[in-house]
Amino acid sequence: MKASEEIMAVWRKFDGFPMETLTKAWLYSKRGNRKQRDVETMKQHREVFGVTGNCFDLAIWLLDAFKEAGIKAYPIGSELGTGDDHAAVMAVDRIGRRFLCDLGDQWLQPILIDGDDEAYTDEKLAGFFPGAEVQVLPENDHFQVVYHRPNGKFSTQVYSSLPVPMEEFLAAADYSQSHVYPKPLLEIRLPWGNEIAHWEFDDWKSFLSTSHGLVEDPPLETIDEWVARIHEKSGYDKTLLKESLEYFKGLSKSPLS
Repeated sequence: MKASEEIMAVWRKFDGFPMETLTKAWLYSKRGNRKQRDVETMKQHREVFGVTGNCFDLAIWLLDAFKEAGIKAYPIGSELGTGDDHAAVMAVDRIGRRFLCDLGDQWLQPILIDGDDEAYTDEKLAGFFPGAEVQVLPENDHFQVVYHRPNGKFSTQVYSSLPVPMEEFLAAADYSQSHVYPKPLLEIRLPWGNEIAHWEFDDWKSFLSTSHGLVEDPPLETIDEWVARIHEKSGYDKTLLKESLEYFKGLSKSPLS
């Protein structure tokens, strides 16, 4: 179920890249361009401020990296242009096998989606998603992923496996970048013991998802405290973080000081 080394070589370039909406809010606070950034601009922001972006940013950036490496890849998505959309990438190896590459949901590595391939299994698998085992269940032009958590709970997500035309994908990206959901979000893969866990800052709470369950962080009361915590986890520029979080504070009328 694992991808080829050439696909993994590209994927590893994005180790330590968070998925987040903080950069979008920071751009809004500057009254800058509220459309999808191109890859060159994203690279510049990464170099100067340490930031990445949301699922569309990461998908477009990953597509560019695959293209540069000579690997066939195309965008996929669900509920595009609705505000509840999600963007990811499908990479295709030299023999035509398709692999889900989802930086937006912070997968540890790509996973095979072709049910007729000899390497395919519908068994629960560890090592693909932080803090959970996964099953991939293909069905015609879509596939379902079942996430099995250590507490016995599970959740599901359905992906379309069909390519989204790039013009349509970029239009959905523009729509996403022109709307800021009022609850801030950052997710990142972080080392924890002998595994890679999933740390999440979501609506002024933060926690770590591990193979042993959820580890909640102590609550914080000020923007400056959140800036320090998020900087520690992500390395993001502190001034950018403060400006972004202040913007979110105004949107949600948070009681934070």
